[in-house]
Amino acid sequence: MPVSTPPVIHWYRRDLRIADNLSLHHAASMGRPVIPVYFLSDWKKSHLWTGPKRQHFLCGCLASLAKNLETISGRLIIRNGDALKGLRQLIKESGAKDLCFNIDPDPFGKAVEEKIRKLCAELSVQCHAFHDHALHTPNEVLTQSGQPYKVYTPYSRNWLALEKPSSVGKPAKLNTPADLKSLALPSLAHWGLKEPDAQLPEAGERAARERFKKALGGIVQHYGSTRDTPSLQGTSRISQDLRFGLISIRTIHAEVMKSRAAAKAAERASIDIYLKELAWREFYFAILHHFPNVLAEEFNPDWRGLPWDAPNANFEAWKNGRTGFPIVDAGMRELLATGFMHNRVRMITAMFLTKDLHIDWRLGESYFMQHLLDGEIASNNGGWQWSAGTGADAAPYFRIQNPWSQTARYDPQGSYIKRWVPELAAVDPKKFLEAPADGKPLAPGYPLPCVDHKSERERTLAIFKRHRENR
Repeated sequence: MPVSTPPVIHWYRRDLRIADNLSLHHAASMGRPVIPVYFLSDWKKSHLWTGPKRQHFLCGCLASLAKNLETISGRLIIRNGDALKGLRQLIKESGAKDLCFNIDPDPFGKAVEEKIRKLCAELSVQCHAFHDHALHTPNEVLTQSGQPYKVYTPYSRNWLALEKPSSVGKPAKLNTPADLKSLALPSLAHWGLKEPDAQLPEAGERAARERFKKALGGIVQHYGSTRDTPSLQGTSRISQDLRFGLISIRTIHAEVMKSRAAAKAAERASIDIYLKELAWREFYFAILHHFPNVLAEEFNPDWRGLPWDAPNANFEAWKNGRTGFPIVDAGMRELLATGFMHNRVRMITAMFLTKDLHIDWRLGESYFMQHLLDGEIASNNGGWQWSAGTGADAAPYFRIQNPWSQTARYDPQGSYIKRWVPELAAVDPKKFLEAPADGKPLAPGYPLPCVDHKSERERTLAIFKRHRENR
């Protein structure tokens, strides 16, 4: 390759698209050949923060990305292992003088980025990092005294008032050098995993845009009235697409605002609720950025050191949807079958694990990450700590959801339960609203409730109260 045209490396991570990608756009704007590269992690068989479903989806995303890059004279270079070593090698073999990447929101990714910046300085390579995964950086949304918010509502007011960044176009041409070596696109065998027995959505940028288009066709306009009903398709279902960067948050915000401008008053109210959910996502990004210790301990120092029960048979029953609480079991089975769980049910199942079974929220957090396609470290941690009563702007410890009354409110006809717990399909849904009065299972083969909610609620209140008094 002529020295006069050193290529630019775009390091793909969680931004697996070609449209509205800040780093890729900047790399292409330099007018030189662009090398899009993705490094496969080299762990095998098991991981605390991911599993077969998400890795299968990742494989589909990479395959789609490779095809999309070809449409703009690009080629996805696949390498394996440590990004620091891999980028050092790629810089040397390609003669690249610029490296572009989008910043990772979690502390693990940031630690790697710091090493990459030092590598670039060592090799006299220009390092270009971009904030692409959110509309605002954690340091853009601060209190008047310049401190990070710890409560969502004032954060969201500030977030909503800020001017939002515009989308950028799709590069016209990348002209990736043809002589660079690349591994084949990965399959699950790369990580020593088996194909998941799950109903997963189609992967890739085009599929993500189709899902979002469907959401704009009516779902976001009625979001306020449908989002809490798990039997309905009342949410946009693009959370996994945001997680893998199949569609940009700038595109989402811009298109939602266009829909809002054309909507009726009642529809605008629903769209505003949807926008506030985008703010929740960035609130948790900010919490993780300013308080990375939340991954290891409770955000609220009052609750650090809480006693939790050791994992037991009830924990296994929870994981497999066999607790005898139909709404909890439906949620866990949906997770296992699809890599997704409705957000309302995520709260119910998480609070059940922490408040009824007294199991450490960190165990539930890890289990969700191993199965959720949209497993986002910040949001998952925030949601689990909210349910446990230990997090930023969390539910007070004494506010303990009753699975029976939650069923009456959000699945009164048992539609969601019957879909995911088929052995209960013929059971009168009124029986899903309280523990069996006769002490008999609701259906053959279905377990009795593994605990008594009222008793466990009292135990939880006593544990939290005693812990606070002893501090």
